[in-house]
Amino acid sequence: MTGPRPRESARHQLEVGAAESQQSRLDSYVAHAIDISRTQAATLIANGNVLVNGKRERASYRPETGDRIDVEIPPPPGREVAGEQIPLDVVYEDDDLLVVNKAAGMVVHPAPGNWTGTLVNALKGRGGELSSEGGEDREGIVHRLDKDTSGLLLVAKSDRAHRVLGAALAARKISRRYAALCWGHLDADRVSVDRPLARDPRDRTRMAIVNSGRPARTDFVRLARFDSVDLLRAHLHSGRTHQIRVHLASLGHPVVGDDTYGGGGGRKLVALPARRHFLHAAWLRFQHPVTGKAMDLRAPLPPDLTQSLLAVAGEKGGIPRDHPDLLEYLGFYRDDS
Repeated sequence: MTGPRPRESARHQLEVGAAESQQSRLDSYVAHAIDISRTQAATLIANGNVLVNGKRERASYRPETGDRIDVEIPPPPGREVAGEQIPLDVVYEDDDLLVVNKAAGMVVHPAPGNWTGTLVNALKGRGGELSSEGGEDREGIVHRLDKDTSGLLLVAKSDRAHRVLGAALAARKISRRYAALCWGHLDADRVSVDRPLARDPRDRTRMAIVNSGRPARTDFVRLARFDSVDLLRAHLHSGRTHQIRVHLASLGHPVVGDDTYGGGGGRKLVALPARRHFLHAAWLRFQHPVTGKAMDLRAPLPPDLTQSLLAVAGEKGGIPRDHPDLLEYLGFYRDDS
């Protein structure tokens, strides 16, 4: 097992797209892009930790199409992220990457209030190398999942793999599809939501549809319709915080069990545990960052969501209760976009 690395700054490289140009100030753009508060972004800008095309700009600067914005976040003083012996469900692993089937309830990376018990703590506890690209408290993390969302998550073990996967994610070459149960019924079997997201100006713990926010698109396909809910496949074309949850709530059909966005009632009706919403990252496809091999990884519904799905289907729902992967049975993995 390797010794602890020196603490490093987290670095982010951003490029302003045409849809984002001139829509917000630099501090707002940086806050939305890397999921920090506007005050934190303004402090980074004032301290010279944000460069636009290699130069310092004021917080009031309006980013333009093609601007390259480099953000450096200094590490918090005196806080080491310790490895912990926490079991992980590793779906795939080689010398360059691993894919974890994250359990609901696990926070991905340490932050105030969650310095232990996170996925990063568990990864460090396994030993071996992890990419240092994201900084010491986000080692190897290519993308995130919400705390109460379960499913597949990519981790880079080498810096090269992290850079290639990060670029592929930005270019939308990594396919991420989620199983979601929503309240009520969509107007059609296929629905796309293309609405920008940003921090809710009235509540910084939530996201919201905001005209000046970052572009976000989700495609939904209905796989099954039950009395009070729809089972959906959600395809992310962007990866904004809480994207699927906010987009479904904007349609008036929030994710079942989602206390934050209006779907938290009726848990007994759908046999869903407390503090759990029905959202699972079930299907991940990408090109291996080193070998170029096409990767196709799947994670069946965990037991709590399987129980919930069988409860809403009922005895006459036509779903076999002993099938090893109900998503496969319902056509979740069909490649019909």
